[in-house]
Amino acid sequence: MTASADTSALSPSHAALHFPASFLWGAATAAYQVEGAVSEDGRTPSIWDVFSHTPGKVAGGDTGDVAADHYHRYKEDVALMRELGIAAYRFSVAWPRIVPGGVGPVNRAGVDFYSRLVDELLAASIEPVVTLYHWDLPVELEGGWTARDTAFRFAEYAVKVAEALGDRVRTWITLNEPWCSAFLGYADGEHAPGHHEPAEAMQATHHLLLAHGLAVPELRRALPADAKVAITLNPGVPRPASTSLDDRLAANKIDGLQTRVWADPIVRGAYPRDVIDFTSSVTDWSFVHDGDLAAIAAPIDFFGLNFYNPGVVAAIPEGEPRESRRLWPGCDDVRFVEMPVERTAMNWPVEETGLYELLMRFHRDYGLPVMITENGAAYDDTVDADGSVHDAARVSYLRRHLTQLHRAITDGVDVRGYFVWSLIDNFEWAWGYDKRFGVVRVDFETQRRTIKDSGWFYRDVVRSNSVPVE
Repeated sequence: MTASADTSALSPSHAALHFPASFLWGAATAAYQVEGAVSEDGRTPSIWDVFSHTPGKVAGGDTGDVAADHYHRYKEDVALMRELGIAAYRFSVAWPRIVPGGVGPVNRAGVDFYSRLVDELLAASIEPVVTLYHWDLPVELEGGWTARDTAFRFAEYAVKVAEALGDRVRTWITLNEPWCSAFLGYADGEHAPGHHEPAEAMQATHHLLLAHGLAVPELRRALPADAKVAITLNPGVPRPASTSLDDRLAANKIDGLQTRVWADPIVRGAYPRDVIDFTSSVTDWSFVHDGDLAAIAAPIDFFGLNFYNPGVVAAIPEGEPRESRRLWPGCDDVRFVEMPVERTAMNWPVEETGLYELLMRFHRDYGLPVMITENGAAYDDTVDADGSVHDAARVSYLRRHLTQLHRAITDGVDVRGYFVWSLIDNFEWAWGYDKRFGVVRVDFETQRRTIKDSGWFYRDVVRSNSVPVE
């Protein structure tokens, strides 16, 4: 752990944009990305254990077997959060650690770990925020999210976690980024389980939403009346490459699959008609049963929104080669256009006004309060001889996005909080340990933690409840 640093040089102006007094400042992680201990205390394999151990699936052959060893070092990590002044910690619960195999009795050792973590957080005056599913599906659930039964098993699991932790946890998120689970897992094949079937992606989309909808009333029954229940989406911000009708229609398709197919049924109880139409080449939507949409529309308290970057979308003219987006149903005539802007180590564009666009759109179209449950950037951090990490690019990224967040609040959006992604460097899914998002560096050989300049910057933001004006 690093001693406190003077960050005055990071703030070129004393002017600052102040946030509402009740604004919640947090940091986030996910179980498979940080915990390690994958075969300890009764935990059984998830689809990501299998995927990461499959040759060629993850950069460098990396796995989450040890990750950041948060399972054993959670006290140290909570102490780091306290040092940074973080008020809330959003973590996910590993389904196969609580219910090995996905169905059956609760694994007491798994529950005890999360109970100890929650108690440690509360003792440090840090609010625990639980995400029930961040992609680590038990492998024994045959068919995964293409199987309707998985939705019912998820609701059962959710209740078990709520019964164990609900006396101390007041904020609950059902699913994290179900778009990634459905499309990266079943269409693009970049994530577990690694399938390339666009029809399966649509089945998974519906069953993930059904899982959420079935879990919400069960959570309400198991939790105190003041508990908040939500879902975290990662909506797209697709901008048409031109004002042409074809480019606008192409952007609308991407918007349909990344945003409206998720948010519309949750808020409006219906799938967008255009999405049903342009995906009809791969599915007849027969997986939607009577009563499903009413279940999916169970009222929630807020939307969790994850944002990293917008995109620019264009139509592919007739006669030109089709794109790999063919794996996204109905999108083989769509391509993404590179934005001529600064890029992160993930090769993602840095364009912070996309966050403002996203917030204003959700305020206009869906009307629920929101929390930014993930926002951050990966950069190729350089470690100085004294062990310090001067990550000016990440500081700039955070400052610029927080400025746009403040702008949205000023313009009327009800934003309740912000969670930086991520607290610590971790296993970054198919990128392994090559990409670092943390405001705290992890040396994966020694597990030593070092607060980066971005961590000190974030500490100052939290302490002052404001972002300095650049």
